[in-house]
Amino acid sequence: MTDETENNKKQNSDAEKETDGFLNAVLWAAVIAIIVRTFLFEPFSIPSESMYPNLKVGDYLFVKKYTYGYGKYSFPLGLVDFEGRIFEDYPERGDIVVFRKPYQEHIDYIKRVVGLPGDEIRMIDGKLHINGELLPKDFLGLETVSEDGKKQTYHKYIESLPDGPDHYLYELSDEEPLDHTPSFTVPEGYFFAMGDNRDASLDSRAFTSVGFVPVENLVGKAAFFFFSIEPMSYECAKSGDFSTLRKIGCYIVNIPTHIRYDRLLRPVHRDVEENQ
Repeated sequence: MTDETENNKKQNSDAEKETDGFLNAVLWAAVIAIIVRTFLFEPFSIPSESMYPNLKVGDYLFVKKYTYGYGKYSFPLGLVDFEGRIFEDYPERGDIVVFRKPYQEHIDYIKRVVGLPGDEIRMIDGKLHINGELLPKDFLGLETVSEDGKKQTYHKYIESLPDGPDHYLYELSDEEPLDHTPSFTVPEGYFFAMGDNRDASLDSRAFTSVGFVPVENLVGKAAFFFFSIEPMSYECAKSGDFSTLRKIGCYIVNIPTHIRYDRLLRPVHRDVEENQ
């Protein structure tokens, strides 16, 4: 056997070892990513204005999977199907949570927990009542939001939940469709969730669309932002020749000025004073 043949065999063997090492690294990275996503943290993006002013379109955050235990929606792609939760724990009033929407379990929702089992919830003239008590709601003034070519003026308040945190909320008026509701009593195994942008949120008040949320639908608790950027679809809308390339170029050029740097790595649950 010639020296050249021996060298070729050695090179082929080294190449195979490098390929195997690379594939093993990729496999282990995928396994670790699945474990982290299933049991620890899952990324989530804010798709709508329903949680303004506390969560904004363009926010990207991590959801803690372990806070309330694990249910069938903790696992990706519906790979595990079972009833109930393992290591179950109830959310607290005021928690911002991600859950699967009742009646349409393929859709993720993010809302604030306002009612727990046994609570009586009712909206009267745009004001939230829990167990017959009117929640304090302090008016801060008008606030105009300009985002992606749209402007909307809201009434901004601080609302105080019983045994929970104070938080900001937006309202258009006290005469919107979900500002007047019957009384709802939250049953065992469920919670009542509402958006902080009260007049732009489809939530538990819409009883035939959402209603009471089963605890087993919980995905996790919103933890912290890892990225946030103002939408650019309006200002980067292009038409005509090479519109796609021009749109991509517009996004690339404008990304640095549209990142919300003050929200990066910031916890989602913060005291009102910290948000000012």
